[in-house]
Amino acid sequence: MIDRTEQVTTNMLKLALDAASLNHQAIANNIANVNTVGYAPVRVNFEEQMEGIRQTLTADGRVEPDMLSGIHAFFERGGPLSDGDRTASLDMETAKLAENTVHYEALLKVLGIRMSMVGSAINEGKR
Repeated sequence: MIDRTEQVTTNMLKLALDAASLNHQAIANNIANVNTVGYAPVRVNFEEQMEGIRQTLTADGRVEPDMLSGIHAFFERGGPLSDGDRTASLDMETAKLAENTVHYEALLKVLGIRMSMVGSAINEGKR
């Protein structure tokens, strides 16, 4: 049971870090192209895929490792921006970038804590 929990947690953390990294790329691309006529902003499809996992976790209280195998973050395109949307879009994308940065840093902190726990377990086992 501990092995499964560890595997699921590690896989979910990896997926979330990958999605946050891809989201950063999408947001940066949107900011870079905010004044490009006809540009359709991109977004990352990940949260939608995780919704099924959240529902399973709520209903069953656990997630099996194989449930994560088909989940991966990917880019999606939206509709093109109109001229009136450009300023609002730049402001929104800048806010999304700041939010995603905080999210990514939090995920890295969790990863650091997990690795520290593993390191402590290894070091204690040597004594």
